[in-house]
Amino acid sequence: MTGITPAKQPESNTPSSNPVLRRALVLGGFVALGIAVVGGVIGFLVDGGVGLVSALIGTALAVVFMGVTAGTILLANRFSGSDMFVGAFFGIVLGGWLLKFVVFLVVVFILKDQAWVNPVILFLSVIAGVIGSLIVDVMVMLKSRMPYVSDVTLPNQSSDQSPEHN
Repeated sequence: MTGITPAKQPESNTPSSNPVLRRALVLGGFVALGIAVVGGVIGFLVDGGVGLVSALIGTALAVVFMGVTAGTILLANRFSGSDMFVGAFFGIVLGGWLLKFVVFLVVVFILKDQAWVNPVILFLSVIAGVIGSLIVDVMVMLKSRMPYVSDVTLPNQSSDQSPEHN
């Protein structure tokens, strides 16, 4: 590829995706707060304290899962610019997904037979959290101003070099 050189990295050496991921985390936190309030009220009206606790646990699970995804990507981006970036990035992100899977299985096995949990309310709050985090992720990505090529600069062309002459 002639004519394309890597961009000078900013002093902080942070990838351009970090602000987008941080915004997704913040907005996801607001969505989770809304789900906790609405789910808690509905859960309390349906099944009293058991419903309230179930809704809050379901919301907490959704927040943890949402946070682990964005958090592992933000953590992996710290290796940007190093020779180990690709391996570290995929190792950290895949490790986070594996962690989420194991935590989900452990929580399901622990909570499945508990008398103080309403499984329907728990399930519905987890689903609401997952759908809410997906909507937040889509909205943040749609409104982000990410360049198509973020870490590349084109060389300056002088006035006597037009594209037809190259």
